[in-house]
Amino acid sequence: MTDPVGAGQVRGPARVGPVRVGLVGVGIIAATHLAVLAERDDVVLEFTVDPRPVGPVAFRGAAPPHHSSLAEALDAHRPDLVVLATPTQTHTELAALALVRSTARVLVEKPLVHDLGSLTRLRALDGKADVRGRLFTAHHFAFSPEVEWAAELIAAHPGWGPVTAITSAFYDPYVLRGPEAFASYVSSWTDSGVNQLSMLTRFVDLTELTAVRQTDGGASAWCTIGFRSRGEPGTARLRSSWLTGSSSKESSLVLGRSGVEVWIDHTAMTGFAARDGELLAAFGNDGRTPRKVAHYRPLYASLLSGRPDPVLGFDAAAAITGIHHAVPAVR
Repeated sequence: MTDPVGAGQVRGPARVGPVRVGLVGVGIIAATHLAVLAERDDVVLEFTVDPRPVGPVAFRGAAPPHHSSLAEALDAHRPDLVVLATPTQTHTELAALALVRSTARVLVEKPLVHDLGSLTRLRALDGKADVRGRLFTAHHFAFSPEVEWAAELIAAHPGWGPVTAITSAFYDPYVLRGPEAFASYVSSWTDSGVNQLSMLTRFVDLTELTAVRQTDGGASAWCTIGFRSRGEPGTARLRSSWLTGSSSKESSLVLGRSGVEVWIDHTAMTGFAARDGELLAAFGNDGRTPRKVAHYRPLYASLLSGRPDPVLGFDAAAAITGIHHAVPAVR
């Protein structure tokens, strides 16, 4: 791992030795972080943190030191990377603490913050800590194999023209969890909306939230987003809901000038491109890699490199947050 590199900064010297990681929050999503980190021989798990009474966390057959608070952990350790896998409402306070009390990079589970005021608070820390160079958000859907395939396919065929319309539908069976789902994920738009927006940044430049309607007490949402593709305007229609019996996530990108449609199934991690009755390209999956592991492997490969992908950076998170929490103008 190299020293953080932000805009206008000079790359620092390469780090000698493994990356010392501190994991804050050992809930459901932490299992994916642990699985991917354990695969990397350039990483050691320095400590874990969770205020709840939890059992030892196994990492390569051993249990690292566990603490009940991040402040306590930072007093005892000097991590190179702090991973925040905690509820959204805790992100701002914990990220600020890690930025000010350590020199570590900080990876925050998406969404980075739960409101625009929290984003302002983090931005204000830039005089005390290198927020743009050290604070990252786990926009993991942008690293999904089918998304990367589709983005590379469209980029390789400029003759297909701009993307003119997008429809994306994300369904999760969180209705079965009842109040626990709202406590963990806040709402369908809060949870899935960030995934959809970060995924779309691989294909288009997002410009504004043009409409939003949350229903079913926040368990469902319907939104429209304006974007530009190769200089041309377009509209994305985003549907998300927890009222389903199983997970299902799909997106369709229409390149209207050429009549090409690119269809990606995020659940199966597959896709195809077609025009009229002709199949132009297809992408499959060997079925051996769990979906979230397939997301986080390339995410960590990028994060732990000398130049993390911009979609992980603070500027991307700020832009996505601005759209995610925007109030559409009356037209």
